[in-house]
This record gives sequence, structure tokens and C-alpha cells, in this order.
Amino acid sequence: MPFQRLPMSRLLSSTRPLRPPRSAKPLAGPRLFTQNSQLLLVSGVSPRPQLPFLHPATGSKNPPSATRNQFQNQLSRLITTERKLYFKDQLWKGAKYSVYGWAGLLLLSIMAFGLRNEVLERRFPSPPEWSMISRIIYRNANDLEHLDPSGTDPSDWSSAGDCNRRLLKRLEDPAVDGRDLRPLLQEEGDIYVAGSGKAGLDVSSKSEPWRRGYYTCLMGIAKASENREGWVCDTTRNKTFPPEYLIGPSNPRPKPVPYGAPPAPLEENCVPDFAPAENYYMKILTTQGFNTRQRLDAALAYADWLDFKGLSSTAEEMYSWGLDIAMGALPVGVNNIIDLKSGVIDQRATYISSNVLLATTSLAFHHARNNNLAAALPIYLSVLRARRQLPALSSQDGTGSNSRERSSIAQVLLFFQSMIVTPPYPPAPPTGDEIAFRTPAAKCEEAGVMAHVGEILFASSSVGSSAKVSSDTVKGSLVSSKSVAGQLKSRQSGLSWTRDAVDLAEATLTLADKDDEETRDKCSQCLALGMENWSKMVAKLLKDERKAKAEKQPKASSSRLWGSSATVEDEGRWEREFQVVDERLENVRRLLSRETDRKESKSGYLFM
Repeated sequence: MPFQRLPMSRLLSSTRPLRPPRSAKPLAGPRLFTQNSQLLLVSGVSPRPQLPFLHPATGSKNPPSATRNQFQNQLSRLITTERKLYFKDQLWKGAKYSVYGWAGLLLLSIMAFGLRNEVLERRFPSPPEWSMISRIIYRNANDLEHLDPSGTDPSDWSSAGDCNRRLLKRLEDPAVDGRDLRPLLQEEGDIYVAGSGKAGLDVSSKSEPWRRGYYTCLMGIAKASENREGWVCDTTRNKTFPPEYLIGPSNPRPKPVPYGAPPAPLEENCVPDFAPAENYYMKILTTQGFNTRQRLDAALAYADWLDFKGLSSTAEEMYSWGLDIAMGALPVGVNNIIDLKSGVIDQRATYISSNVLLATTSLAFHHARNNNLAAALPIYLSVLRARRQLPALSSQDGTGSNSRERSSIAQVLLFFQSMIVTPPYPPAPPTGDEIAFRTPAAKCEEAGVMAHVGEILFASSSVGSSAKVSSDTVKGSLVSSKSVAGQLKSRQSGLSWTRDAVDLAEATLTLADKDDEETRDKCSQCLALGMENWSKMVAKLLKDERKAKAEKQPKASSSRLWGSSATVEDEGRWEREFQVVDERLENVRRLLSRETDRKESKSGYLFM
């Protein structure tokens, strides 16, 4: 169907225009939303319209300054009701999270402090009857003395000594941990030893753990005093310095301090950092309540310190004092087993304590260190004979494999138990007054004595006739005087003693139980000492052999090395033995390295 236009009437043009008429007559008044009075304006001049329900109230009719106007304009635009609530909420959350964070940090610090003290308590048990602060100081002092079990990190003796001095004040304070302590003569007050300060106290009323901790504290101060001898403390800054940095008349050429260190101290402002070490050693020796082994260890440590200072005569008197301490604790009727003048143990002695063996061995070492070989060798030989005559410890028979199986099975349970329950304070160690037994640890000490004998025999063949050991001084010793006289004329006897010492130490270390730390430590030390001596002896003989070959005097060199019994077959022997020693030394180093790794891995467990 074709499209047809519908009939529509055409719109008539209206005479009324679409635009509003332009009237030259102004309106009666302005509209309110386009212009406000001056009272409704934030500022005197504003290019924008201000509505009455958005403008901030102002109590001042006078317009403020231009800077304040700009600030109020911006503030009125930024701070709305919603933003004000948002800012309040953010400030509240920030304060809340800050409190939570600091509280959590405080709790973590307390947890770390408690965990560290639990670890230190298992490494260095403290007496349970001490106060908490004293126990914390005791653990920190021992930790500073043993910063690294492998010995690579030096100990902080200054801080350790300060901790032990603070602990000593608390232990001797009757108001803290020193209740029931009294001087040796209560009616006369404190006793003073000439040149050594105040004498010890009577601690016999205290328990054994208390006395053991008190003894450890005194020995710690004495060791710190030895290692910090000559150090000074600047009283104006409370800082310690080595003596070479001191500026004063006693040190005319002071050493410059390292970069970044505090300035060097002046002598008029300084005092000694520690009292002399003999003050603390004498305090231990004069304290009533310590057992024989504790007093003997203090006497030997003091004597060793005197030897280090070059006071050999005074050190010999202290070694003799230690021998008297060991002899005074023996049972009645066995006091004549040692010749107190020479220190040689009688071959008919039947009751020999570990304190006697320790005192005599230390005296022999003192003589050997001061080149008195004629006095040292008979003591060493008598000690070696006495050790070989010790009775065997029968209680260890038949307890090897079963105890190891039980310990391996229960080790996991013990680990978790130790995490919850603090292990008890370790029992008291032996006093050393009882008779000694031939244990694996005693065999290692025997190897050490053999190494010292070999060293003396080797050294005596290279010194003058005045320093040689005569055969008359070793009558009644381990071997006959005739054979000893022959041994002292050559270096071969000393070398053979050293070889036997190395073999004994290595065999004992290989067969020792993994849990027997005392035996393994002693065998490791004796093995290292024996191998060092052996390598030096062979190197010396090889050097002499090469020198003789270079001079083309085989007869003279043969008579110098071996005497009249040397043959041509001896040539090149020390070259071959040097290669053997080199291989043996490498094997020993690997063995000792495994021992060190085992100790480090074992010390890595926190609660074992």
C-alpha cells in the first residue's frame, strides 16, 4: 500500500517568542543562592559562592590576616565530617597497634632472655639456693669465659671479671646470699695475709653446691686478674685500657689507640682494673670448707702463675705446698709414700690418690720447664711406675653395650624431658683423696707422662754435660740404672718413648666411649703433644743427617748421632722416618678434626 500523507493542519506560527523577553528594567532583588551577605562568608574575598549550610561559624567580625585566611580556606575544604571520623579511626588504630607491637616485643624479649638463661643453666649449672640475680650473674660470667668452645674466639676477661666481682659481693653479703658466713676467728674479726689481702672465710656451714659455686667465682676472678694484669680503669669514664695506651710518667712512650676507640687515659685518673691474682689464690687456700682437690687446684694454678712471672723459687715452694695438701688428706699410716725433698713416689707405695699423682706430675713439669732435668726425670719415672701399678676399675666390666643401647633408645625421651624439666644440679666431683684406678683417662695421662720422659731424654743428649741426667738419680725407677744411663746418651731412646706415647694415646682414643668426654679430651691433648714432639725430633735428626752428608764426614756424623754402633745401613733412615711421620701426622690431624667436629655438633644441642 503506498504511503499516503495524512492530512494535518499546518501549525500556525505563534506570535509569542520562544526566548524570554529582554526587559531593560532590572529585577527587584538578587537571588539568595547566588550571593550571600558578608556574615556568611569565610573570608572577605571569595571567588566561589558560599552556601549557608556549609560555611564554618566564625565568632570574629573582623577579617583575619591573609595567611590565616588561606589556612582556614584549605582546612574548611579538607576537614569534613567524614574525614574527621576517618582521622580519628586511624589515630586509634595506630595507637592500638603500637601498644600491641611494643607489648609483643617486650614479651619476645622476655622469652629470649628466659630461653638464653635456660640454655646457659644447662651448660653452667648454678647452685639452686642462690638468689635469681646471683644465678644470672654466675651464668653470664661463665659464658663470657667460654665464648667459643673451640677456642677460636678469645674470652672477654674484663666483663667476666666484673661479673664475678659483683657475684662475690652478693655471696659475701649477709643480707643477700652470705647468711651464716663468719671469719676464721670470729672473735678477732677478719684476718689479713701479708702482701695478699684479706684471708678467706669459714664456709663450712654452707651446702656443697654453694661452696662449689663460691670456689668457681673466686677462681674466675683470679683468672681474669691474670689475663688483665697491668690493665687500668679510667675512673672518670669507667672504661678499661691496656697498659701500653696509658699516658703518664710510668709509660713515657704510649701507644696510639686504635681508630674509633675512646681517647687514651691519663695516669692520674686511673686505678688498677683488678687486684693481684695472688690475693684470690691465697683467699682460696685460707678458706675453710673447700675440699682437697679445690685447694690443690688453686695452689697449682698459683704456682703456674709464679712460673710464668719468672719466680721459679717461689713457684717451687708453692708446688711443695700443693704436695703437702695432697699428702695431708691421705688416711693415717700412708703418709710416707713420697720423698718430700725430691718428690719421688716410693715404689713400695700401695695407696696412691689422684691428688698425689697430680701434685707430683706438676712438680716434675716445673723442674723440666726450668731446665732441671736431673730432678724432673726421676719424678716422671716414679709417676709412670705408680700409674702402671694402679688397680683396674672392675665396676666398668660388662656395662658397655647394654648401657649404650639404653642410652641410644632413651636419648629422644631425655631430650623432650629436658625441655620441660630443668635437670638437677650435677653431683659433687671426686675430692681426689680416694685411691686412684687405672681407667681409660688414666691411660691417656700415662701417655702424657711418657711423652714428657721422651722429651727430656731427647733434650738431655743435646745439652752440655752439666745438664745431663746421671744414672744415679734414677735408681729404683721404672727401668734399671744401667739401661737409663744408656738411654741418656742417645736421642733414639727419647724418640722411642715418644712413639710409644703416641701409639698408646691413639689406641685409647680410638677405643674410648663416645660419651666419655674426659677420656677423649685427655687423649686428644696427649696425642697432639706426642705427634708434635715426634715430628720435631725427626726433623732435628734429619737436619743433622743432611748436614753430615753435606760436609762429607760420614764417620764423624755417625759417631755424633749413633755412637760407635752405627752402620752404613743407618744412612737415609731419618729421611724414611720423616715421611712416615708426615703421613702419621696427617692421619692424626684428621682424627683430631673429627673429634672437634663431634664436640661442636654435640654442643649445638640446646637442652642436652
